[in-house]
Amino acid sequence: MSIYRLKNLLSPRSIALIGASPRRNSVGRAILQNLAKGGFAGRIGIVNSRYPEIDGVATVPSLDRLAFVPELVIITTPLSTLPDLVDQAGKVGAAGAMIITSGLEHGPGSLLVQTESAAKPYGMRLIGPNSLGMMVPAIRLNASFAAHMPLAGNLALISQSGAIAAGMVDWGAQRGIGFSGIVSTGDQLDVDIADLLDHFALDIKTRAILLYIEAVKDARKFMSAARAAARIKPVVVVKSSGRAQQAKPSATHIGGLAVTDAVYDAAFLRAGIVRVSDLRELFDCAETLGRLEAPIGKRLAILANGDGIGSLAIDRLLELGGAPASIGPIVQAKLDAVLPSIWSASNPVDIVGDADADRYAAALEALLSDQDNDAVLVLNVQTAIAAADDIAASVAKLVTTYREQHRRWAKPVLAAWIGAEQATLDTLSEAAIPNYSTEGDAVRGFMHLVRHREVVEALAAVPPAMPNSFCPDVGTARSIVARVLTEGRMWLDPIEIKRLLEAYEIEVVPTFAAANVDEAVGLASSWLAQGATVVLKILSPDIVHKSDVGGVVLNLTTPDAVRTAANKIIARATSLRPDARISGVIVQPMVIRTKAREIIMGLADDPTFGTVVVFGRGGTAVEIINDKALALPPLDLRLARDLIERTRVSRLLRAYRDVPAVKPDAVAMALVKLAQMAADIPEIRELDINPLLADESGIMAVDARVAVGRVEAKFKGSGPSNLAVRAYPTQWERHLQVKDWRIFVRPIRPEDEPLIHYFLRHVTSEDLRLRFFAPMKEFTHDFIARLTQLDYARAMAFLAFDEVTNGLLGVVRIHSDSVYESGEYAILLRSDLKGKGLGWTLMQLIIEYARAEGLKVISGDVLHENLVMLDMCRRLGFEVKADPAELDLCSVKLRL
Repeated sequence: MSIYRLKNLLSPRSIALIGASPRRNSVGRAILQNLAKGGFAGRIGIVNSRYPEIDGVATVPSLDRLAFVPELVIITTPLSTLPDLVDQAGKVGAAGAMIITSGLEHGPGSLLVQTESAAKPYGMRLIGPNSLGMMVPAIRLNASFAAHMPLAGNLALISQSGAIAAGMVDWGAQRGIGFSGIVSTGDQLDVDIADLLDHFALDIKTRAILLYIEAVKDARKFMSAARAAARIKPVVVVKSSGRAQQAKPSATHIGGLAVTDAVYDAAFLRAGIVRVSDLRELFDCAETLGRLEAPIGKRLAILANGDGIGSLAIDRLLELGGAPASIGPIVQAKLDAVLPSIWSASNPVDIVGDADADRYAAALEALLSDQDNDAVLVLNVQTAIAAADDIAASVAKLVTTYREQHRRWAKPVLAAWIGAEQATLDTLSEAAIPNYSTEGDAVRGFMHLVRHREVVEALAAVPPAMPNSFCPDVGTARSIVARVLTEGRMWLDPIEIKRLLEAYEIEVVPTFAAANVDEAVGLASSWLAQGATVVLKILSPDIVHKSDVGGVVLNLTTPDAVRTAANKIIARATSLRPDARISGVIVQPMVIRTKAREIIMGLADDPTFGTVVVFGRGGTAVEIINDKALALPPLDLRLARDLIERTRVSRLLRAYRDVPAVKPDAVAMALVKLAQMAADIPEIRELDINPLLADESGIMAVDARVAVGRVEAKFKGSGPSNLAVRAYPTQWERHLQVKDWRIFVRPIRPEDEPLIHYFLRHVTSEDLRLRFFAPMKEFTHDFIARLTQLDYARAMAFLAFDEVTNGLLGVVRIHSDSVYESGEYAILLRSDLKGKGLGWTLMQLIIEYARAEGLKVISGDVLHENLVMLDMCRRLGFEVKADPAELDLCSVKLRL
């Protein structure tokens, strides 16, 4: 992961500030004052050639005059000075620089490029330019021009907006919420959001990560880092929707549906990030995540001193997908014993308007003991009968005691004291009880916890295996697209589209092209003779939406009707689009499926995230109905099912009244096939199937459009250049000879989890200790899921199978940093197969893979006592050295 030298920048032991000034209201002076006020314990040097001292602190004229080597250099000087100052910082040995200066422009030869080039020879990391700065409260570092220093805490904030970062600091101070780190990324010349996600994901002081994003710079790198971070801790993002910007014009319905904000939604969902709508929700999310662990379920018990406020909370809970908890008979009896006879006897638990502190405590204690709920929300509306602050103190005391007794098994408790004084809210905050302005905000806070648990479970879920029967004819499909590109065309004609879809086993209505009216009548006659009806459509490479020119005529029953319709279609198209090339008409039989649902699915090209899959309600008014969902390919059946379920039309796919359900997984499998097509043929820019008919017999494409173009490499690394999430790399499947032994090697797949469990039973405890550097007593689902569910962007693992028995023999893996320069390897074999040449073969394969990926170095850690592994590393050309930090380890490194 690209955390190279980030620790030096985010936890520096020494700092140099270039550009500090005695001038009032200057950025340099503000940062200097914040450094002083913060109480940073490390050394601070000020570089300024004009002033011998600033605010009583002596300065030096240049970096090389400092008495120490600064780990971090902060630059606030004019644009023109940046390349030279970064070069000077590199020469003195600085690990990195944070550039506050704004106004740099991109482009060849620009100051931005010159600054980046100046840093590279020294391996310096750069934050900014155009950055507010950063704050790390644990080391009392405020290297920013924000107005206040944040409290120390467990939330990390990564923001592309300095104003948002400053606002979060002020909000946190008001609510007693602290931060492990706040970084304003600025223009992300070097250090970007993905790098910081990597850093804070591994930071033990960070419990959750908050993001403010304006735009993602490198989608594949971002997705890889975000998915890795979200497995470990909650990641929450707020991003403006950009609705003020006009949607880009598109020639297909699919392109019109794939608006930028919907693509970001799909990306965040795939990465396991929880998206919130605005800063208030981000604040509320921080309030929750900064204090509570996720519950095991979504059953919420609500305790209130009024039926109205409790009912509103239940309504909000149901709206957001939560579940009102039931009250078990044992707890019902407990509540009957401590509450007035007129209490609600159900959830929400209304303990009546005159409820005092003792009644609240008794009811809450009973609910916390109930196994039928996963969390409790306590609501209070102030009355003149019972003091709200006394009730808050009683609840806080009870919750504190409850947590001490149950520790990690304690349920989340949330609160909303409507209209309470700040002192009352402080009582709740001091007890680490997240509290909110309204009952709706509190419920939403609970659902943030639920959503995080759900996305983590989804990331770790074992997907269903792909049916072996799906074998696309990739060669035929690629040749169709290649010929269209060679001819200089953008759009496939209907016959080519039919062949393309059929190559991926997607059924298409029989389709024939007629160059003139007589051919159309001849083609139609065979269907008409069988009693079928016919449809005619205009055939033109320049007319994408046929209905717009009256280019579709349905229900033709006689040859004369076909002749008349064909003449009219061609005449009308010629009149309305005199610029269009008319190639004739398409002839198809009318497909009569009375109970079929019309849906739309396809592929669209997004400038940031590459190809996306789109699904929704079909027909001519798809943009108006706007019932759609998007996903990033590749897809498996689980992801495809989830994509479908995020639309309203999904309900129509189930059985209702006399309409049978659509054939199970027929639609989902079609989506998987399209996603595979996107991986196999990156030249496809847009693919629009509308309508696709779906019923109990399966699916059939009635009409489709496909646009193609030359491949533009969007992302670093190998694999399909159009996918932000790398597809399964089939090109690395190999049949290898190991002495007199034939093995099959392939990349690992998520559904391999059971295989890994079985494989580990054939590895001795001693070999497991040598591999994992510690005794391994059990392997949980979560642990194995992290090994099997790779995104193939920064990690790869190969499984070796015996071609005769199909048994799993060994695993080798490598994990690269996010800039694809170095990778760390690991290998594990069945203990009874060591010494047969398998390890040597797998190590050679992983070295070949690393070279193909463009990595420069492979490294690893090996226990001193693992003599066999160390000997093989030496024979493969690895440099072996003792690890100065870990005396029982050797560091091995191979330069490629």
